[in-house]
Amino acid sequence: MQQRELGKTGLMVSEVGLGCEHLQGLPAGQVNDVIACALDQGVNILDIFMSEPNVRNHIGAAIKSRRQKIILQAHIGSIWQNGQYARSRDLNQCRTFFDDYLARLDTDYLDIGMLHFCDSLEDLDQLIDHGILDYAHDLKRNGRIRAVGLSSHDPHTAMTAVETGKIDVLMFSLNPAFDILPDATGIDDLFKHTTFQGRGGQGIHPAREALVQTCAAMGTGVTVMKGFAGGMLLSDQGSPFGTALTPVQCISYALSRPAVASVMAGCRTTEEVLAATAWQTASAEEKDFALALSRTPEYSVEGKCMYCNHCLPCPAHIDIAQVLKYHDLLLATGGDPNRSATIQAHYSALEHHASDCIHCGQCETRCPFSVAVMEKMNLAAHTFNI
Repeated sequence: MQQRELGKTGLMVSEVGLGCEHLQGLPAGQVNDVIACALDQGVNILDIFMSEPNVRNHIGAAIKSRRQKIILQAHIGSIWQNGQYARSRDLNQCRTFFDDYLARLDTDYLDIGMLHFCDSLEDLDQLIDHGILDYAHDLKRNGRIRAVGLSSHDPHTAMTAVETGKIDVLMFSLNPAFDILPDATGIDDLFKHTTFQGRGGQGIHPAREALVQTCAAMGTGVTVMKGFAGGMLLSDQGSPFGTALTPVQCISYALSRPAVASVMAGCRTTEEVLAATAWQTASAEEKDFALALSRTPEYSVEGKCMYCNHCLPCPAHIDIAQVLKYHDLLLATGGDPNRSATIQAHYSALEHHASDCIHCGQCETRCPFSVAVMEKMNLAAHTFNI
């Protein structure tokens, strides 16, 4: 399976990862089968937030022979208390259940230490004030984790954390449905159909767009949770758009967004694993989320490039999506010279640039989102001066 760089961490992760949440409560044999199937399909990153002892033991046994080839994303602040999962901001509890990870997964390090489930500025303050963020960086300095992460469903909180520069990886809930919602939408409301009523034609919310653009500009890697919106998007009845998307289309959407390196597909059977990892062999038509979404009045991003490259082929051989993505990223830096220089270098390395546009207009006839490509090429050519 194709891999992507996870921001500036130096880690290479498979485009499809395995979210292990649904393995809790399953027998050891089934846990082993699901994980083995995922690894055999080229998956190399596992998200493990669960604190329940048995599932950690089962996962540890399943990965033992292949640990060195696996990226483990584990959550600091997920604890087991009185026989059930709980979220903690107590430093000693965080330490205890981090050590529990190491013992039950039978490893001496974890790859990503994810500050668990932070959806408000008050909660972010607790992570800082209670020393948990500093603890995560201590773990990194001591080689017990390789990157510091944070998981969130709230764009404003996530943006604040990313802008501190102390987060290497953001795990965020991202899909076509959640992307149209305001940044103040609570986690429970994300899964209610009433939340989407009256939001037709609004497209990606600016706060959510700004978040991924900022992550890309700062080199913060993004791993995606809730890529299928908890399964809502996989049926006509469940989808707020009234039409189902396939797992491959949902994954394709998430991977088209800036900074996204891997989509954690939550699976409890080998069949579900194979449905998600079908991404790697799917045709362009099977991956095509853009055409499906462009036909739904509830989802409109008219004039906004989705980086899907439906506009190709270009007679001038310009990779239009890459040019427009780098231009959007440059605008998102706010003029920061270091971030701007990095993006300028990536743009300069492209074989063909916006200035090569011959203004034939063929791209605009193909774009499902009515993007003014030629106008944007002019802007990019002026901005990058190449």
